[in-house]
Amino acid sequence: MRRARPFLGLVLACLSVTAASTTSHQALRARMVLTAGCYYHKPAVLTADDLIVMQGYKPLPTIALTPLRGVRADLKLYVLVDNSSNYEVGSRFEDLRNFFGSQPPTTSIGVAYIQDRNLLVAQKPTNDRSRAMAALNPPSGSKPANPFEPLADLIRHMDQDSSRRVVLMVSNGIDPSTTGGSNASVEAAIEAAQRAGVTVYAIYHPSADYLTMDSSQSYLGQVQLAHLANETGGGAYFQGLEALPSFAPFLASIADHLANQYLVEFLTTDVTPGTLQNVSVTSKIQDVYLMVPWRVWVPQPRNVQSNAGATGHQSAVPRASACFCRQLKHTGKTN
Repeated sequence: MRRARPFLGLVLACLSVTAASTTSHQALRARMVLTAGCYYHKPAVLTADDLIVMQGYKPLPTIALTPLRGVRADLKLYVLVDNSSNYEVGSRFEDLRNFFGSQPPTTSIGVAYIQDRNLLVAQKPTNDRSRAMAALNPPSGSKPANPFEPLADLIRHMDQDSSRRVVLMVSNGIDPSTTGGSNASVEAAIEAAQRAGVTVYAIYHPSADYLTMDSSQSYLGQVQLAHLANETGGGAYFQGLEALPSFAPFLASIADHLANQYLVEFLTTDVTPGTLQNVSVTSKIQDVYLMVPWRVWVPQPRNVQSNAGATGHQSAVPRASACFCRQLKHTGKTN
């Protein structure tokens, strides 16, 4: 039995080296949705050569850049309404209905609500505009509650059969349980969106009692909405602490964003598959800016996923087995 320990050690060392080389040096394919905009004119159609993809200070090779238009324009859009944001709704929800009607036929629209910290789905994504409009109702004025946990719940349950998934959130962004600093539920919602490739837009709308509440609480809600939208590649819309006079110009901005999106695919190296990685994407074209998530999900390689089966083991196993056989031949014994 004295020979078994050094032999087992060599086998384990071989497994470690093989697994490390698999995760550290294998080029892994990653993808994200980006939005192109221009400061002075409508942006031209971009190509892969127009992008600079970086991981830290290391450039990454771009495999493809696909305009999400025409046959690739399919989009699942959820409107998530915080029922506590009920200040003088007026015609603002009519603006939302007009926005629904203006979307291309490739867009399916769902409607959901945040009610007492719970997610209520009123209508799953549908191409029937009348059904989506019928499910859309102004916020009823429920008790304020954390809006970010229901958002994360919605993202995790969205279908994965579309190249694009977007959530438009109407909320005051206030989590009554926090008074400042980092919010764990916001970070969890951001991570869920980045993992799923979901872009979040946010329109700030206050509750009926916002004039009597601590203004710092409303300001913090706006900060959290902006943080959430920015890190997922979307945008947040507000003007001061009062309600927006109209949703229409901001919905028009969102519609313009959705009409100028791309799916970019690139290779990453020296990363662990199944993790979120910090990646930046910029344009070489002057005056063109890009809105992108701050992190991208790097999935397991397809061959790893197919070999994993129910156990989830990675494809390093066959290579380790070859090393095991070589070591067995060299020692001639296992005991």
